[in-house]
Amino acid sequence: MTGVNKLKKERPGLKKLVLDLRGNGGGYLTSAIQISEEFLSKDKLVVYTQGKSQPTRKYFSSKNGSLRSLQLDILMNESSASASEILAGAIQDNDRGNIIGRRSFGKGLVQEQMDLPDKSAVRLTVARYYTPTGRSIQKPYGNGVDYAGDFAHRMETGELVYADSVKVIDSLKFKTPGGKTVYGGGGIVPDFFVPIDSTDFSLLLGSLVYSGEINQFAFDYVDGNREQLAKYKSAIEFAKNFTVDDKMYKRLISKAISSEKAAYKFITPTETAAIKLRLKALIARNLWGQQGYYTILLPTDPMIKKSIKR
Repeated sequence: MTGVNKLKKERPGLKKLVLDLRGNGGGYLTSAIQISEEFLSKDKLVVYTQGKSQPTRKYFSSKNGSLRSLQLDILMNESSASASEILAGAIQDNDRGNIIGRRSFGKGLVQEQMDLPDKSAVRLTVARYYTPTGRSIQKPYGNGVDYAGDFAHRMETGELVYADSVKVIDSLKFKTPGGKTVYGGGGIVPDFFVPIDSTDFSLLLGSLVYSGEINQFAFDYVDGNREQLAKYKSAIEFAKNFTVDDKMYKRLISKAISSEKAAYKFITPTETAAIKLRLKALIARNLWGQQGYYTILLPTDPMIKKSIKR
């Protein structure tokens, strides 16, 4: 809410908000409910739990949210899980906003911990989380289900690339109060599909990121060019006027190849553009923190662009 209030001051005419839950593995149920109710009117069902030997427990919004008049899009991907899914499900099922991206992970189990005399503990699954329309967030698991290989399975079936490859089950079809069709079966299925960005799988970019080489290069560049970079008074000004030129790019690549002892004989123009953009974003992060980082990356982000165009 601190971030939202700051944004409201910077943008007095703010009408639409994009909430990015990509890669967000979740957190506390209480936080998910508190965030949800900022977008909802009072007494709206946010989530409920139900188990074989557990009574149904429902959680409602306790107030008229301060952001309930804003248009809302939520971004999700295959790594959005748990509390993120509770929040997204509450927004989607209450017809409060749209989900953009790809089907979320599907983690919706309620666990209780029992401490044992030897100071060990047992965590027992006692219930599941359900969205307001009755969809179970938890994806299938058990005998014959490769739970750990879910991401690879989604790649193999084309679900991450093609909208018509997203598996939905007609028997798990639900209707929101506004008449929108939503699907159960595990995870939150988006209203608007955006395929995975293939540049994320660049061998070279992956190597630069996981080795820490590109991060170190950005840090060293900022440390050695502080006077030159001081002319940029904001991340927005930096985004408009700073360019990662070919000289910088070649220095980064040659250093990486030397340290990794790998011969990258063929680098596509797409990979080059992605590496330059990431380097620029990391330089901005060293100067302005996460705000600088996302100021550079988000304008070209496929999901952000999808939200803006709608």
